[in-house]
Amino acid sequence: MKQLTPYFEFVSRTPVLIFSFVMTWAFLNVIFPQFAGDLASLDVRTDGYDYAEVVAAMEGYGEAGRRIYAWVSPTLDTLFPLAYVSLYAGVLYRFAPNDRLRALAYVPVIGGFVDLAENMQITAMLVQYPDISMAQVDWANRFTLTKFIFTRLSLLMAAIVLVLAALQAAHKRWKAR
Repeated sequence: MKQLTPYFEFVSRTPVLIFSFVMTWAFLNVIFPQFAGDLASLDVRTDGYDYAEVVAAMEGYGEAGRRIYAWVSPTLDTLFPLAYVSLYAGVLYRFAPNDRLRALAYVPVIGGFVDLAENMQITAMLVQYPDISMAQVDWANRFTLTKFIFTRLSLLMAAIVLVLAALQAAHKRWKAR
């Protein structure tokens, strides 16, 4: 756990938590909707996709859409995991009920790496289209599905840790009265 401790200490600071929250919100509500337009991105399909769906999506994007998506995926969609991983890891590290549970901060970090691997696969498919293989689609799909497992788990754990911290603070105030 020592290797990432400086990162966890940094992202658990109040200004960094606020910044990572604002950036996560901005990506989800402003940046991605602005760039996505009518594109139904592969990486937001929570139940995955198969080869036929990828080919249909790629055709639907058209040349210009694939070019935009191929730019967004390795740039903006690489910054986004940095924002949400920092938010979840910072919350889990800062508000963990004890020092041993601070190790939960690794879960969003692992999920962030999976997200980056997914972005690489999707970008490769966009650039190589129409020369994409079933194996490539299968790997991209696995990364997408795994990413959602980690992001949902991270969100759930962060919410639980925040509720526990709020209850603990309320209990301390009540005892102090």
